[in-house]
Amino acid sequence: MIVQRTFRRRIFINFFVVFSIFTLAVLLYQYDREKSYRTGQLENILDNISEVTYRYIEHKQIFESGDFKSLDTLKTLLPIENTRLTVMDMTGKVVYDSFVEDVEPVENHLKRPEVQKALYSGKGSSIRLSATTNQKFYYYAKNCKKYFVRTAAVYNVDIVKFLKTERIFLTFVVFLFLLMWLLLHFTTRRLSEFIVKLKDFALKAGQNEDISKMDSNFQDNELGVIRKQIIQIYDNLKTTKDQLTSEKEKLYGHLQVLREGISIFSPEKYKILANSHFIQFINMISDKSTISAEHIFSIPEFSKVVEFVDQYRDKDIQTQNKELPQIEYTIEKSEKFFQIRCIIFVDKSFEVLISDVTRPEKQRLLKQQLTSNIAHELKTPLSSIKGYLETILNNPNIPSDKQTYFLEKAFAQSERLTDLLNDISLLNNIEDAGGLFEFKSLMLKPVIRDVVENLKSRLTERNMDCVVDVDSDAVVNGNESLLFSVFQNLIENSINYAGNGTRIAIRKYLEDEKFYYFQYSDSGSGIPEEHLPRIFERFYRIDYGRSRENGGTGLGLSIVKNAVMLHKGEISVKNRPEGGLEFLFSLAKK
Repeated sequence: MIVQRTFRRRIFINFFVVFSIFTLAVLLYQYDREKSYRTGQLENILDNISEVTYRYIEHKQIFESGDFKSLDTLKTLLPIENTRLTVMDMTGKVVYDSFVEDVEPVENHLKRPEVQKALYSGKGSSIRLSATTNQKFYYYAKNCKKYFVRTAAVYNVDIVKFLKTERIFLTFVVFLFLLMWLLLHFTTRRLSEFIVKLKDFALKAGQNEDISKMDSNFQDNELGVIRKQIIQIYDNLKTTKDQLTSEKEKLYGHLQVLREGISIFSPEKYKILANSHFIQFINMISDKSTISAEHIFSIPEFSKVVEFVDQYRDKDIQTQNKELPQIEYTIEKSEKFFQIRCIIFVDKSFEVLISDVTRPEKQRLLKQQLTSNIAHELKTPLSSIKGYLETILNNPNIPSDKQTYFLEKAFAQSERLTDLLNDISLLNNIEDAGGLFEFKSLMLKPVIRDVVENLKSRLTERNMDCVVDVDSDAVVNGNESLLFSVFQNLIENSINYAGNGTRIAIRKYLEDEKFYYFQYSDSGSGIPEEHLPRIFERFYRIDYGRSRENGGTGLGLSIVKNAVMLHKGEISVKNRPEGGLEFLFSLAKK
């Protein structure tokens, strides 16, 4: 019984304190609410007066006429005795005051607190002593866009009584408090008896005793529900344990099939788990072979990870509104690139993730090199255009034929610049947004015929002949614009570099279930063997001076290769024994 009384006394005091605080909070809240209600009533009356005044001013167009004395008519209509009415323009100048006969000497009211509130919030109020009349007022100001209307009630005994809150609620709350005190007395005594029974039940459950045959009194009250819940919790814990074991096995299986290497370490740098890719990657990075995940802490390339982990070893890690501490960097080893990422968890354990980023990193370096090449390639035509135009501008007396010559040269360079930008855009779209090109069943021969027709004048100019040997029923799954670019760039390459009188041949020499195989050849002089592996590179030229003179952008064959690959084909090039170049490529069927 001593335990019962101690517990009962403790819970009674706790409930008593909580209810006392609650009662006080309700009193304060109700007092403030009643006061706000009274104040709201008064402000509503003053707001109505302001609105009537505003409507009267607008109806009578008093601001236009300047007849502010006519506002005296409103004095007899105001619902509150001794109501003061003031009108100010937007600069705070008083143009009318029902308590002041001559408003000219009245100081500017813009800095009055109620006016400031109305200026930014539309309306405002304050209780203060008037500097003009030396009376205490309850002021209420309203922003009417073009001017301010302020109404004020003399803060006398009547207004104070009006704003005073009712005290009958206090009596009601005190009575309710005494009633709750009695209820707490009986409730805590009853509850203490239940708690003692629950304690005995919990002790037996904790000692793994049979809890199914406990006091049957539990079954008809809340404690019976608690007993059932404890049994359910035991069952849920067992089920959860089995599920965790299953999920743990799934996690281990998932880690083993990941392409990334991952390992989790304790705060003391002992391995908790690691997958096979992690061991494989650290062996590729390290000069020594190992099967231990902890070996990374002795590899120089992981020194940043070691320093990072040691930095947070003696610090508290706060995650609220912040991400977990992490470090990320890239290392290069034996022409391979690895991204290293380390994340420290709240309990100071940490995860190290190793990803093989060789391919995207090389692509990044390639794009960086491409950017540099583009800047270099753009500089030449721009400099030429600038030079020709500066010559014309700086020599106004230059002969007209010379001006025409320079303008033609500038126009030719602008055309070259346009071609270069178009080729760069097309090549980037093929590589970075290939999925946006529309592919459909397409007859190939009409596309080749359109290309030849488009370049016919240039072929004739160089006395070149183009023979097309492609079946009319050759249908590929392709994009018409890209396939047009493939054959146009191949033929333009021959026009620019193969020489006059060259013969071009395009033929389909083989097909299987999935692909057509094509041969493109010319009878030109070919190119040196050492340059063949690189002719598909961007901006690669065998002879820079000759290439620029012929107008090539250096991107044509790169576009050809990437477009063929986008069509799931392959392309190769070689010199023909009888002279000239030969391209062999494939295109997927429909």
